[in-house]
Amino acid sequence: MALISISMLMIPGLDAFAKLLGAECGWLEITFWRFFMQTVLMLPFIIAFGAWAIPKGTLLLQMIRGLLLAAATAFFFAALKTLPMAEAISIFFMQPMILTLLSALLLGEQLRIRRLGAILAGFIGTLIILQPSVLAFGWAAALPMASALMMALYMIVTRHLSAQVGAIQMQFLGSATSMFVLAGLLALGSWAGISGAGVTALSLTQISWVIGMGIIATSAHLLMVLSTKYAPANLLAPFQYLEIIGASTLGFLVFGDVPANTTFAGVSIIIVSGLYLFHRERISARRRNAAKGQE
Repeated sequence: MALISISMLMIPGLDAFAKLLGAECGWLEITFWRFFMQTVLMLPFIIAFGAWAIPKGTLLLQMIRGLLLAAATAFFFAALKTLPMAEAISIFFMQPMILTLLSALLLGEQLRIRRLGAILAGFIGTLIILQPSVLAFGWAAALPMASALMMALYMIVTRHLSAQVGAIQMQFLGSATSMFVLAGLLALGSWAGISGAGVTALSLTQISWVIGMGIIATSAHLLMVLSTKYAPANLLAPFQYLEIIGASTLGFLVFGDVPANTTFAGVSIIIVSGLYLFHRERISARRRNAAKGQE
């Protein structure tokens, strides 16, 4: 629980660096630097643990997983160019509800009336945050929802691969795939002269932000993976909401952002809905384990 808590409180630092870079750099370029740094920092772990052997039939899915995370990151970084951090991360936390819904549609998991009610409540909470945000920032307020959808799909693919592929290999191969694809998109954008899709000359300060972004992203994700070795995911999941506290605090200290009153109301509904979904998932997991024990 301590490891996941530290991880969740670190991640808003990544978003803060991305928002600072967004003042002069395009969101596609910032996303590239995020995955470039993670690839570089994960390489020593791959070498140290010899995690080169890719399990048969998993290469394409690992690459897709990486690209889904890149898409989720790009949408979120694009949102941060306009939205305050607290509003962006609060809307993003529609992700557990989307994940529950997609798990039913794509994985055949049961979706009972109480879970549907929790998803609906979470959606209402998101709308409460969205309404004033759309009025203030336009349709950029919908970008965190697009990020949440990509992240939910990423989690489904991760869940499918986790029994076959080690966490270190998944992190490295996913980030490397994203890095090369984003580099290609940046080259194409520069060649075509697309606004915001090129590469800018970074100052020493901006380079330090890129390095900080990479260190936080890699460290936080490794802590997150490590936490799952010592405690079940269902126990750790509610600690993800600490990220909202970290985002609100950094948003205020670094950018002077004060969340709207509607944000607090919407976040409260989303957190209660998410915690209920986690609670129901724990009950379902116990029943599944009990059924296996009887067999």
